[in-house]
Amino acid sequence: MKVELTLNSIYDFHKFAHLPEPEHPLVSLIDYSLVQYPPEYTDIKWVQNFYSIGLKRNVSKKFNYGRQPYDFQEGVLALVAPQQVIRIEIDPNAEAEPSGWLLLVHPDFIWGTGLAQKLNTYDFFGYAVNEALFLSKKEELMLIDIFKNIQKEYQSNLDKFTQNIILSQIELLCNYTERFYERQFITRKKVNHEILSKLDQLLNEKIKEQNLLNNGIPSVTDIAEEMHLTPNYLTSLLKVFIGQTTQQYIQNKLIDKAKEKLSTTHLTISEIAYELGFEHPASFTKLFKSKTNLSPLEFRNLFN
Repeated sequence: MKVELTLNSIYDFHKFAHLPEPEHPLVSLIDYSLVQYPPEYTDIKWVQNFYSIGLKRNVSKKFNYGRQPYDFQEGVLALVAPQQVIRIEIDPNAEAEPSGWLLLVHPDFIWGTGLAQKLNTYDFFGYAVNEALFLSKKEELMLIDIFKNIQKEYQSNLDKFTQNIILSQIELLCNYTERFYERQFITRKKVNHEILSKLDQLLNEKIKEQNLLNNGIPSVTDIAEEMHLTPNYLTSLLKVFIGQTTQQYIQNKLIDKAKEKLSTTHLTISEIAYELGFEHPASFTKLFKSKTNLSPLEFRNLFN
């Protein structure tokens, strides 16, 4: 049976997952083995209005985390920002029960703090669940220690230091996550090189004659969707491997095609701009000069 719902508060999640009431209204660390979704639901989709950072084990048999090969099987870390959609497909025949930890943080807890702005800079809060971070045992234990420090803090007598200490632990957790994701990009070379190869083939196809003229310049979102990745994840991978964002990679491909046309055809600058999907030749000239330090005409004159 399917269900779709909205969870506005941490209390809402506790109630839906048949957990005791949260000890703190805005921060909660949950033992994931205690989570019990209503048994009548096998396909659950929800939008939550709080952050969640989940370190889970044994999820591959029961949860929809994708089927691609992974380097580390001990723990899976998934980070979700408010307003994102989460979907869990529960397999009633799964042999192992999921376990781990789930940290929930309501935006009101970090409102007006430096961390509130910083969380927006972490790309991994925009990754899909099948782009989760796969942890080694050592990495997993490090993150669990941070989870437990947060729990100890909100369970103790609250004072003027409590919020800042919890915020610093959340930031530490995010910094380690950023480091471990970079490790994952590097260690999963085969899978990631396949992604880069697929990206190259996809862009080459889109930049073929008439495709850009008819369809315009492909957006980062369009490219990521066709590759079944989130824009954030694709850009993060490219930054690690080639030092470029997806937008920069697309632009560089366009410039390479422009150079080819400028050096081998007699098309006007405007004609080349339109064939490359630009609505205005001035936009093409501006981009070309920013990438090459030459105007299109100056570049063409190098071959005459």
